[in-house]
This record gives sequence, structure tokens and C-alpha cells, in this order.
Amino acid sequence: MGVITRRTQVVEAPIGAPLPLAHLLAEQRPVIFRGLARDWPLAVAGREDPRSAIDYLKRFDAGRPVVGYTGGPEIRGRYFYNEALDGLNFQAQRVSLSAYLDAIASQIDAETPPSFYVGSTDLDAYLPGLRAENDLWLPPPSPGCEPPIVSIWLGNRTTAATHFDMSNNLACCLVGRRRFTLFPPEQIDNLYPGPLEPTPGGQVVSMVDPTRPDLDLYPRFALAAAAAEIAELEPGDVLFYPALWWHNVEALGPFNAMVNYWWNDAPAFMDTPMTTLLHAMLSLRDRPEAEKQSWRALFEFYVFGDSARPAAHLPATAQGDLAPLDERSARRLRAKILQKLNR
Repeated sequence: MGVITRRTQVVEAPIGAPLPLAHLLAEQRPVIFRGLARDWPLAVAGREDPRSAIDYLKRFDAGRPVVGYTGGPEIRGRYFYNEALDGLNFQAQRVSLSAYLDAIASQIDAETPPSFYVGSTDLDAYLPGLRAENDLWLPPPSPGCEPPIVSIWLGNRTTAATHFDMSNNLACCLVGRRRFTLFPPEQIDNLYPGPLEPTPGGQVVSMVDPTRPDLDLYPRFALAAAAAEIAELEPGDVLFYPALWWHNVEALGPFNAMVNYWWNDAPAFMDTPMTTLLHAMLSLRDRPEAEKQSWRALFEFYVFGDSARPAAHLPATAQGDLAPLDERSARRLRAKILQKLNR
């Protein structure tokens, strides 16, 4: 019980091959593209020696302070809560990127080093020019959609506790090995989510360590494990997984570097659903159960069902907010919501 045996699908990808993003989004399953980025200069430097990769990265340092997360050896690289759950088990501070990389390099051979981690840092802003030499070819975004957000992740042996992101992800493992443990969105109840805030990295995390689950304390995790899969990444591998999939990420080398691409195939004028979730907690969660079930039917009709159905029987002139959204109607609807919230 609680043992994860399923492995993520692996596709042998020609170097530089275009990714079938439309197919991936339609399938909604994780896929590893083996070796797709293995010829990137950062990956080549990392195969020579971790310090060579660090020296290569420092060439692009724009000199802007980054947020460095540092924990003692006792956390074993797992960024999480303290034992009392009233704080976090690491410290965050603004640091020089090159100096922080030097600190990692100084501990590469240590048996029990401190934990060093730089997460989700804008690649073009903090390491300008790096992407010109290390980049995926991606098709242009759909009309009205934003281009991908491209970030870099750096550190020694660290673990990002199981969480979800609101965007689709292409994770390019470039230096060191990584292990992703992936759970479908419907497993949320079996993952025992923690507090909404504070969180170790900005997103809600599972309270369960999937590498050593306590099934006495979290018995339903066995169901999540049965639905999970593990993606083992070597330098140069690229992992796709869909938005809202939960993932535990272990960086396994003495120095690790990853570049990722986040994107949503949705118009840029749309608001984040997380705002809707928080407002639903305010307005719906604690209502009587019978009312909640009635509201569930309304949401199924207006939100989660066929988007064209609520207005299908109405002439265009009478559809109002039921008509398909565009930038102008989204602004109008947002103003209406703000007016109601500010009453």
C-alpha cells in the first residue's frame, strides 16, 4: 500500500523536434520526451561537471538579486513546514545569484550540506542571453493567448513538496537528475492538502511525503498512490504534464538546473479560477447541504457543461453575459462582479 509503480510514458524524441502540443493537451497525460534537450549547452556543461554548469550560468548573470531559499541539513532538502505547522522549515532572502551559485559549488562534495534552492526565476530577466542558446521550439500561442512563461530552477538536492500549478508545464531537466511523482487532479482528497497559507512555495501542498508516506496518519494516500506515476528524468529529458496535476519534485544531483515553460491555452483576458474558488468558499461552502446541491446543478449548467448550451435557445440580442466571452465582455463582467463585491 502506498507504493507507486506506474512509470510515465517515454517517447524517444529527435533533438530539436517540434512538440505536438495540441495532441498533448487533448490527451491530458504526462509524457517524457527522452533527450530532447540533451544538446543544449547547459546540459553539455552539466555532463562535464556540475561546476562547469555553474560557471556557464554565471556568464549570463544580470546582477539582479534573486530569492534564495536555504535550509539546514536536517530538512534533508525537503522544503516544507516546521513540526508545529506554524511556520516554514527554511529561510528566504534576496541574494546575488552568482554568489549563491558559488555557495552551492562550495558544498558539492559535502555529505550533508545545507539545502540551497532558487525556484521559478524569470529566465530572460535574470539570465539574459541564456535562452538564445538553450530553448525549445514551440508553436506560436493560440490567438489571444499569452506566450509561455519561461523560468529556471537551481539548487542542490532539494524536494518541492507535492503541489499543483494552474498552467500546463514543459519541464526541461538540464543538470542533475530529477524525479517527478505525478497525481491526477481528482486525487486531491487523497493527498490531504495543507493550509491555503502560508505555503512553502506559493501553492497548496500535500501533507504527505510520497517517498515515505505515513498511512496511519494519511490512509487515503494509498488510493492516490495507486493512481500516481513516476517520471525519472536524465539531463536533456523534457517532461510534459497538464495543468492542475499534482507533482512532487526531487532534484537528485549535487547541483541541479531545470528550465520550464508554463502556459495556458486560454484567452489572456480570462481571470484565474483560483479567485473563483476563494469566493465560492465565502459564498457557498457553508450553506445548507440542500442548497449546495442545487447550486451544484446551476454551476454544472452555466459553468462546467457545454459553454454554448445556456444561450442556445436565446437570440443573440438577449444573450448578455451568456454570450461567448471576448475582451470587452470580460471587462464588463469583471466590473459587475467588483460592484457586487463592494456593496
